[in-house]
Amino acid sequence: VIVGQPQVAYRETISAEAPYDYTHKKQTGGSGQYAKIVGKIQPLPPQEDGAVFKFDNKVVGGRIPKEFIPAVEEGFKEQTVKGPLIGFPIVGVEVVLEDGAYHDVDSSYMAFKIAAMAALREVYPAAKPTVLEPIMKLETVVPDEYQGSAVGQINQRRGSIVGTTAFDGNCVIEAEVPLTEMFGYSTDLRSATKGKGEFSMEFAKYAAVPRNIQEELVKKYQAKRAAEQK
Repeated sequence: VIVGQPQVAYRETISAEAPYDYTHKKQTGGSGQYAKIVGKIQPLPPQEDGAVFKFDNKVVGGRIPKEFIPAVEEGFKEQTVKGPLIGFPIVGVEVVLEDGAYHDVDSSYMAFKIAAMAALREVYPAAKPTVLEPIMKLETVVPDEYQGSAVGQINQRRGSIVGTTAFDGNCVIEAEVPLTEMFGYSTDLRSATKGKGEFSMEFAKYAAVPRNIQEELVKKYQAKRAAEQK
């Protein structure tokens, strides 16, 4: 049985501010659809409450009726569920709504929601989107004589050594390593230490993937989508 690599829970985020100005307009027979929204999206600094999405309404003077503001928030939020880059949730985004326009007859809750969803799709590439990967806190314990090869293995896996401590002829290596690089680690560690190495790991944080890996992930996702649409 050939088993593929387990799915890694990537995330997407933005690294720059970008303005949006989007008008959703549709005319079909009777009443149409109309909604205009103007504002910007910007990276959200890490929040104490762990929030990954923030909506800031700065519309004044009834430029958009109050009852349509939640529709804009809902549209943006819904669009963050699956990012356009590699299809994973978008986190760390603050949406600022600054202005807009409506039509007495053609504007509706749904029109403003659709406008928000389309606005995020349109502005997203300009906000320098980035793929984030889960980084694991790794603790490896090996006999002293295997320290060099254990450290070498961690370095090969894009890991960074946080610290090492020695006790009773053993060495404890603390490191941070991307989860995607950890597949096959236990087998490699066993063979490098003649079965005497042990490790444990837990989630530490999310961090941006290197540019070349991001390009690879984007290519794979685009190929997958193209295949699905055939």
